[in-house]
Amino acid sequence: MQDNATEVTAAGIARLAGVGRAAVSNWRRRHADFPKPVGGTETSPSFARAEVEAWLRDQGKLAEVPLRERVWQQLVGHPEGPATALTHAGYVLLLIHDRPTAWLEASAGSDERLAALLPTALEQTVTPRFGPVRGERGVHAGADTASSATVNRSVAVNGPATVNTPEGGPGGSPAPYAPAALTAPAAPAVPAPAVAVHLPTGPQLLPSVPLLRGVAELAAELGARQAFEFLLGRHLDANPRQYTPTPTELARLMADLAGPARTVLDPACGTGALLLALDARPGQELHAQDGAPELAALTALRLALHGPATVRAAVGDTLRADAFPRLRADTVLCHPPFNERNWGHDELAYDPRWEYGFPARAESELAWVQHALARLRDGGTAVLLMPPATASRRSGRRIRADLLRRGALRAVVALPVGAAAPYNIPLHLWVLRRPEKAPGRPEVLLADTGQFAGEGRGGPDWGAVRDVVLDAWRAHDRDGTLQERPGLARSVPVIELLDDDVDLAPARHLPPPAAADGAEQLAAVRECLDETLRLVTGLTPPPATTAGPARWPLTTVGELARGSALVMRTGGNGGPTRVPVLTDHDVLAGTGPTGTLPESDEEAVLTRAGDVVVPVLGGGSVVRVVDAATAGAVLGRNLVLLRPDPAALDPWFLAGFLRGTANNRQASSYASTATRLDVRRLQLPRLPLDEQRRYGARFRALDEFERALRHAGRLGDQLVRGMYDGLTDGTVPPG
Repeated sequence: MQDNATEVTAAGIARLAGVGRAAVSNWRRRHADFPKPVGGTETSPSFARAEVEAWLRDQGKLAEVPLRERVWQQLVGHPEGPATALTHAGYVLLLIHDRPTAWLEASAGSDERLAALLPTALEQTVTPRFGPVRGERGVHAGADTASSATVNRSVAVNGPATVNTPEGGPGGSPAPYAPAALTAPAAPAVPAPAVAVHLPTGPQLLPSVPLLRGVAELAAELGARQAFEFLLGRHLDANPRQYTPTPTELARLMADLAGPARTVLDPACGTGALLLALDARPGQELHAQDGAPELAALTALRLALHGPATVRAAVGDTLRADAFPRLRADTVLCHPPFNERNWGHDELAYDPRWEYGFPARAESELAWVQHALARLRDGGTAVLLMPPATASRRSGRRIRADLLRRGALRAVVALPVGAAAPYNIPLHLWVLRRPEKAPGRPEVLLADTGQFAGEGRGGPDWGAVRDVVLDAWRAHDRDGTLQERPGLARSVPVIELLDDDVDLAPARHLPPPAAADGAEQLAAVRECLDETLRLVTGLTPPPATTAGPARWPLTTVGELARGSALVMRTGGNGGPTRVPVLTDHDVLAGTGPTGTLPESDEEAVLTRAGDVVVPVLGGGSVVRVVDAATAGAVLGRNLVLLRPDPAALDPWFLAGFLRGTANNRQASSYASTATRLDVRRLQLPRLPLDEQRRYGARFRALDEFERALRHAGRLGDQLVRGMYDGLTDGTVPPG
């Protein structure tokens, strides 16, 4: 596929030109020479990228296509799909990273020459990183040869090619033990595990050559690793329903709980976040497996670009076709799929991994737990992210009991809501250790960090979570017990948990937080509430006088933007790291910036004091003037920022009139499930600046009154909740 055949959507055109999608729609309506659609649908057409670039340059709307945007559009327009394109890009970036002169020599000639030379150059790069090249199909060395015919259904995105072996040594998967009289009927053939990284041929690489040359330019600008992370991050953001990545802070916590290790396995690697969180070093061996070929390949390339560790990555259904049957790792890190019923219950009844009991069909997570334990050396540690139901479902109580009796389960940590998807439930971390000997009087660490959940959409307070969890685990792991920390952590003797339910939910076994100062704290809250209510009374607006409707000349936000009285910007999809993001929820709730966006090198919209921020979804009439405390935050999605010229517009006057109910109603459009505000259509009167300031002062006073009311409401909720808790736990007497 030639470079000029790559297609781009209206959203892509907007990114190319640095404008909103509405501007692209206007160009299509107003300019007869705007490129015609070449694909897509009637509601979401696509256009030839080269034609769009030429038109934008002719119109003076684009001096040059940004390199990152050009490479991204080439990637999404690849004839084999973006996953294949990203894998090819990863191979070349690894070549540039490890052997830059080899790339320079291969890329010096024509596209055909480059495609012909690349396989050899890549093989010389891939083999030292991922193991010896072997065969053409990518069947794992440990796979059952009888099922190798089915491997093409799960092998990687690039078709037949030379491959490497995930494990250095030979060896087949051990046959499950089954007495002859009890042997189950033959199950359907399962694809054998296959290596994740294998080399495409010259003809397969030829359509990717324009992309690969662009990727090399991007690597020269950003560095090979950063270029791959940029493209991978864009790909994940563009396909949020296909992937469930493990958040970076959670991955770091899981890696720190496991501790340093030389050999590490992630049997459900996804995008590789858990292995990436390790402190990679020479001599370390990282093993990864995933059922999705593109994820396994991308994880392998990502790990190789990030550090010097040896990488062994495989494709396959881990529970049915384990790629590393002989591995005994120091550490296993795993974020398994949740609530999987088709995990192999019928085929794996006699699998030797079920040392602690055969998992029920609804207990796929306990199958992953036992797989992790089976791949550990004696004394090795596994950390798994688990749904909270696994700690208490009756169908899993016998396995939980045996894990406790034999000393394999060492800790259960309840995370705050919002730690990872699904974000509405508090997930658990299970810390396990393969027993070296029978335990004496074992205790299990139970910890609950739910109190560190963040408000709104900002996520948990990861600093507090890390401090509590790591401090409690390290003390418990060192001493075998932990002094009780009310409301946070406790070492529980196993015998206390071995009842009929074997319920391991931490909240059910932890004492309530220390309440020695409960009454004093409630008194302080009440005093603060009294003070706030006095402030609210002082801010209450005076009675309004009756007057007829005003007949001002009106203008719109769109006209003011065209006349340079204000600048209009929309929230982006990324920004610099560690910069707080002002979200639409923050604006509606009146809180500080709590959000996050994917790390991106794209230019973010940063707020300034005096900016007016308007949410565009939900049909509400809330507008916010940015103060000094919020200034500097990144503007989040579904927000429009208006930056008034102080010589022409008072920001409080602007914000106040934009909040009018009738104003919002006439500027809103309605879809089947949402209401969207067209900020350009919002109206306000044409008034002299002095008159604007009079109105602005009144609007500002109303805003202070509103904030005080909200604060009083929060204090009232806190007081009521504290009184209920105090009366029910006995710390507050009824008198």
